This record gives sequence, structure tokens and C-alpha cells, in this order.
Amino acid sequence: MKKLLIVESPAKIKTIGKFLGKQFRIMSTLGHIKDLPKKKLGVTINGSIVIDYVPLEKKDKVIADICKAASQANEIYLAPDPDREGEIIAWHVAQEIEKVVENPDIIHRITFNEITQSAIEEALRHPTVIDEQKVAAQQARRILDRWVGYEVSPVLWRKIAKGLSAGRVQSVALKLICMREEEIRSFKPEEYWSIEGVFDAAGKPFNAELVQFKGKKISIPDSKTATKFVDDIKPQQFTVTGIKDSKRQKKAPAPFMTSTLQQAAYNRLGFSVQKTMTVAQKLYEGVELGNANPTALITYMRTDSLRIAESAIKQLRQHIDKHFGKEYLPPKSLVYSTAKGQDAHEAIRPVDVTITPTQIKPYVPAELFKLYELIWRRFVACQMKAAQYAQRQVNIEGGPYLFKVTGSTLLFDGFLKVYAADEDEDKKGTPTLPSTITEKMVLGLEKIEPKQHFTQPPPRFTEASLVKEMEKDGIGRPSTYATILKTIQLREYTTLDNKKRFVPTELGMAVTRLLDENLPTIMNISFTANMEEDLDKVAQGKMERDKVLREFYKDFSKALKAFAGITREKQAEETNITCPACGKHKLVIRFGKTGSFLGCKGYPECTFSANFERTEDGSIKILEKKEPELLKEKCPQCGKPLQKRVGRYGPFISCSGYPECKYIHQEKTTFLCPACGKGPLVKRNWKGRVFWCCSTYPKCKFSIPGDIVETTCPKCKAPYLLKKTDRSGTTEFICASKECGYRQKDSE
Repeated sequence: MKKLLIVESPAKIKTIGKFLGKQFRIMSTLGHIKDLPKKKLGVTINGSIVIDYVPLEKKDKVIADICKAASQANEIYLAPDPDREGEIIAWHVAQEIEKVVENPDIIHRITFNEITQSAIEEALRHPTVIDEQKVAAQQARRILDRWVGYEVSPVLWRKIAKGLSAGRVQSVALKLICMREEEIRSFKPEEYWSIEGVFDAAGKPFNAELVQFKGKKISIPDSKTATKFVDDIKPQQFTVTGIKDSKRQKKAPAPFMTSTLQQAAYNRLGFSVQKTMTVAQKLYEGVELGNANPTALITYMRTDSLRIAESAIKQLRQHIDKHFGKEYLPPKSLVYSTAKGQDAHEAIRPVDVTITPTQIKPYVPAELFKLYELIWRRFVACQMKAAQYAQRQVNIEGGPYLFKVTGSTLLFDGFLKVYAADEDEDKKGTPTLPSTITEKMVLGLEKIEPKQHFTQPPPRFTEASLVKEMEKDGIGRPSTYATILKTIQLREYTTLDNKKRFVPTELGMAVTRLLDENLPTIMNISFTANMEEDLDKVAQGKMERDKVLREFYKDFSKALKAFAGITREKQAEETNITCPACGKHKLVIRFGKTGSFLGCKGYPECTFSANFERTEDGSIKILEKKEPELLKEKCPQCGKPLQKRVGRYGPFISCSGYPECKYIHQEKTTFLCPACGKGPLVKRNWKGRVFWCCSTYPKCKFSIPGDIVETTCPKCKAPYLLKKTDRSGTTEFICASKECGYRQKDSE
């Protein structure tokens, strides 16, 4: 073997392999190979900041295999992804292979924004070295996150509940959600009215809204005022007193960068941010299009740049000219820029615009087709002419009243030919006005209608709107959004309502409140945004890594020490509800293994507890404790009726004769354990999560997380299928065997 090329993802091996000859061996790191240790901080501040890296679990063999291949190679090319995470992976790999190669000069760093033969050959012709500044920026981010997560989380365990976590960016994102919820709870709706008239222009009706009374902006606070205006308007004579014709343009949208792709995929396709990035990764790494060779379809998908390569623009302009005509092509290419962003990569675009969505549709899953079509259409649109509209504004006067209406007609579709207008604009729409309307024309009033409205609270964040808010505030970076959104849900700091909008849990609100009070700096939105800018400066070589870290830790350590030193009692939010049991103390919100509950502040003297719910205005309502439900089935041990109860881990069935009879019903499978074959599987709950395990535990430790159904797999005849339900409510039945791969949706 002469040459070794090392990539980050194994999915790239086949795609890249078709471009390179047999003189190359391609290997994958399978992501990161090293990180900070799990069970200790791993960062020491002495004269300098020392980082203790250790191999990740199960990566010893990967490292050994790469080192063995490197020891036999004449040239080594490190080709992980072209971002900070990719750079640290390359840096770690270089550290390992330098131990086994005699000449470190044979180790090269190469990057490419697209997985095409020309891009890879160009990278190989111009190898570089590892970017130490980019490595330093990644290290700084990792250390900052470790300090906050590793040192703050244990304090939360003591003060709220075990198992909680804090994150430098995650906690600020959660704060945005909690702040919005507080706004909603404190919002007081205000009533207002509008009045709309239906006018007749030579037999053609159209609507117009009342905007002024006696030359001043109209304000209608209640039904009484609205009725008074309506009665006064009816006898008036109405005339067209002004017609203003104009033209307006709607410019083409910029190509996608990570955040805008995540938002558009959520709004238009219903994709979660995590799903968007997973599908985009597959499009970037390559898919098979009717042959054995994978084809990469898009450029690198983690970017905050809007730059487009000249070669791509040239190809796109030729494509627009050929398929849409010269009337859709601007005189010169359109250039887009963003105030923030490192411009390290291009915008997200198709690798080859001549590969249309229609061409790939027969060969790829629906989700890949949909996302590729979205990216392709947005890219084509970004170099097309603006849409042209004719706009007409009509003023109608009757006595002291002024009505207005604005109509709009599409004259030239421009980029709308391939990419529809944004959803908000689609919803608004514009009325169509009769072409017969002329100045001084007398109009008939067919109908006058008052409408009641109420001011609305700000909406809860969706994944798309939260990403937009984080981007606006400078919190996090494109590569971190998906992880942040996933974490705040996994930690049960938020849930999603029926419209897939973030709702903070009581736990999320409590954590945010405690951190905001005691560590205000790390919870400060501006501070977090400024830190992101400092990390960018480290990557550009404009700031030193250790200076950024020391300045942060100096204030952070003082605040943390004070935070950790305050009372060791569990923190609890006091309500205005007096304990119904003792009548002496207020109830407080506490957290247990199954979530939040109300408890008496006088505990342990008073042991009252109850479940509760928040009303829309944020007040607390005690829920009545449900009595056990008696069932028809009898206890197999004592013969008394069984009962359905709710315990700390959820509902269960037990004997009504408890505590004399301690029988608890267990759901069992009719088939035996697939691992040992000695007993059935039994259903258990742990911290509110369902799993199935062998009834002979601990002798057999076989288990299945989640729920199952006793349905034989149609493909491999396994005795059960896994039951998976996503956040949208879609249920799938999946074979547990990865080799089998059977899956079917509930509706199919």
C-alpha cells in the first residue's frame, strides 16, 4: 500500500473510493476518536491550560487499525469534515500516527466542500497542514462546555434533583423558552374591533377596511363603539377619492445555510432539526442512483456562509437559460452575504444542478427526495430574476370615514417559477380589485360588518423559530443547533404541545430560575453571544485560546463557589396555596423520580403531597388523587379483586388486599427469552420508561428498551416487533434484528 486517506464517516468511503485508484486505501475514524475523560474534569489550569484527552470507548481498535495502516503508507491524507470538529479529529489522528511513522512530513491535511472527483483531486494536489487555530477554537469550546456541564450539574443534583445537567449554550436556549412562557402567562388580552365594508363598483363587489375617522387613525375598543360607527356609516355616500398604482419586486431568496435550511425544512416539510441534519448528511456523503457507485448530491451542510463557487454559478446560469429562458436570467450573477459567518465553506447547494429532483426520485427514500428538492429549488431560485407585481391602492371616502384596500397582481413570476413564496406571505394573500374602478367613481355600500378581535400573546417557539431566535441572538453555531434542541427535550426540561411547540416543564423552569439567580453571567444572552464571537476570533488567530478560557473561568469559578456554598437544602418554588392537611405552611413544588409534585413546606412533620397542573395564566391547580380502580380479575394468590393504581413509575395492577397480599401483576410474553430461552420476558418500568427483560434476571440480562407487540415478523419470523412512536404520533413496527430490517407504519 502506498497512500492512506482517512475520513470521518464510513459512508464516504464508497463514494470517494470510486474516484481514487487502487493505490489508495480509505479508512474511517467513525467520528471522534478521543475526548475528555468521563469521570473527571480533564482540564488543569497551571502555567498553561492542560487538556487530558483519552480514547473514546471502543475506539482503541479503530486507532490501532489506523496506526497499522499508517505505518505501511508512503503518504497519509487526513480528510475529516472541513469544520472545527473535523479539524480536532484530524489533530487527534495525527497525534496517534506520528508515533508509528518515521517521517511526519508524509502526513497531510486535505479538505473538500463537496464529494466529487474534481474536488477531491484538487484537494490532493494542494495538501495543507492541520489548522492549529481551528483546533484551539474547538478545544476552547469543549473546555467551556466541560466547565459548565461538569461543575454546575452536580450542584443542580443537590439543589433540585439527581441526574440534571447544565450546558453553556443549552441552558441559555432553555432560558429563551422559559422567558417566552412567562410572557405568555403574564399576557392580558385586550379587545379591539375592525370594520370592513363590501362595496359595489359597477356590479363587481370588493372589500375595504375602515382606517380613519375625521383624518385620524381609527380605534374601536368595544362592541358599543363599533355599533355606533356602523350605524353612522350606513347612510353615507361613498366615492373613490384616490387610486395609486405602483410596481414592486420580490427578490429571490439567498441560498441555504444551515440555520435557514433547518427552518425551511421544518416549516415546509415538517422535518425536525435533527432529521434535517441526518438526511442532509446522507445527501452529502452520497447515494446510489441506479448503479453501484454512490453520488454525492449536496455540498457540506454545516455552514454559515452564503458564498457560491464561480463554477457552480456558471453551471446554474446555463441551466436557467436552457430550461427557463433568458427572461429569467439576471444580467449578472447575484451575490449574497451574511453579517456573521466565517465563509469557510460555500452555501448549501446541489453538487451538480443538472441532477434534478425528478431524476433522483426513483432511487432514494421520500425524505431524501424532499430535502434535495428543497435545496435544489432554493439554489436555482437564488440566481433568477425577481418576481414583479402590479400594486393598486384605492381610497374610498364617505363623510368623515376613510376606507382603504390594496390589491396586487403578479406580472412576472421570476424565481417563483421554481420556489414558492414564504409561508407567511402565502397566508396573507392580497385581494383582487375590479379593473373598472376609476377616480371619483361613486360606490354602493352592500354590507358593513364589524369584527371582534383580541390581542394575542407571543407564540411558543417551534424548532424552526427557536433556531431563528438563537441565530438572531448569536447563541450557538449551525453545527450545534440540532444537539441543543435534542438535549433540552431528552433532559425533560421541555415538552412539545399538540402544535409541536416548546413548553418548559416545571423542572425546566426551576433549573432556569436557579441558574439565572446564581450564575447570571453564563445565563446572559449577550455574554453567550460574545463568547461565540471570541471563539471565532480564536479560529481566526485574533485571540489566544488560553486568554479566553482564563477570563471566563476567573469570574465563573467565583460565582460557582458562591452558588455551591448556599444552603444545601433542596430548592423549591413556594406557591400561594396553604397546605390542606396541616393548614400551617404553604405548598411548594418539589421534584421526584416521576416528575414534579406539590408538597408541604413543613415536611417531614407534614407529609401531604399531591399532583398538580398549571392553568393558562400560570396559576396552580391541585389535582384530586385518583382512587384505585377495582377490576373484575381476581388475585391469583389470595382471590381478592385486582386493582389498577398509579405509582411513582406510572400505572400498575396489584392486589386490593395490600399490604396483607403483595401480589403485583406483571405483563409477560407468551414466547421465551431470545437469549437464554428459559423464561418469558416481563414488562418493567424504570424512571417512567418502559422496557422488557428476561424473567430470570439477574441470571440472564437480556432486555429491550421501549414497548413491543407479540406479532411475528413477516420477514424473519421473529416472535415480536418493536413499537416506536415519534413526536408527530406516527407509530412504526420494526424488527429488532438489524439484519432483517423489516419496518411498517401503523397506517400501512
